[in-house]
Amino acid sequence: MISLSTELPMGHKYQINLISDSTGETLDRIFLAIKSQFSNFNCIKKQYVFIRTENQINKIIKEADGNKNVIILYTVVEPKLDKYISLTCKKKNIPCFDILSNLILNFSKLTKQSPTHTPSAQHVLDDDYYKRIEALQFSMSHDDGMKTEDIENADIVLLGVSRTSKTPTSIYLANRGYKTLNIPLVGKENLPKDLIENPSNFCTIGLVVEANRLSDIRNNRLEIMKEVNIPNYSNLEFIQKEIEESKKLFKKYSWPVIDVTRKSVEETAATVIKIFDIRKGIKK
Repeated sequence: MISLSTELPMGHKYQINLISDSTGETLDRIFLAIKSQFSNFNCIKKQYVFIRTENQINKIIKEADGNKNVIILYTVVEPKLDKYISLTCKKKNIPCFDILSNLILNFSKLTKQSPTHTPSAQHVLDDDYYKRIEALQFSMSHDDGMKTEDIENADIVLLGVSRTSKTPTSIYLANRGYKTLNIPLVGKENLPKDLIENPSNFCTIGLVVEANRLSDIRNNRLEIMKEVNIPNYSNLEFIQKEIEESKKLFKKYSWPVIDVTRKSVEETAATVIKIFDIRKGIKK
């Protein structure tokens, strides 16, 4: 349901109102994907979560009324409220975009099932939820080389020299339900015996980054931490040797490698999951 009868002025800062009947996480990520496609899109974002009544909608519309740069995006699954938002925005000549309803309707037709129209239905405390919590607890307690004796309980093992996004990738994977153990490469002696003796038994993945980029990252970290007495930590020549040694190790044990230099944590994690799924299929 779209109201676009008025053209918005170009070159102005837009106000994007995100209205959700739940936590707003889905809508926020959709808007992020949309925004990334426009290099000069200048905006401020206002989020309204757990919006489930017409009175709440009226307050939001009243606040937006008169602002020519407002755009409303919303995810509301209750049909009556969904329609109310659309009609109210149309009356006020406010551009609005319903993100979910048409998709739910088409799925309903294809599957010949009636949707429940239940807000927050994706946030139920089911088995998948508790699996993610367990994975998160595991990954946090097995971060940065801790408790490597539990390696057989890990779904994924990440290896890499310092500051190669091991921890954020592990946490992201945990939120997807994967128990992840990460180990910093500070010498071969810190790798678990089981991993060296039975490398094919684990889904082990090496993370690397370009040396210049890693040197910048480490220099920034030293500045933040006010550290000056860490020999070679950000030295480019030393880092180049570190990375080469890590690549040799990964090659020796036939561990797949991901270059994270120009990858976001989400992109790195998606690649890890793809490798995990391929390996799982091979083992079957």
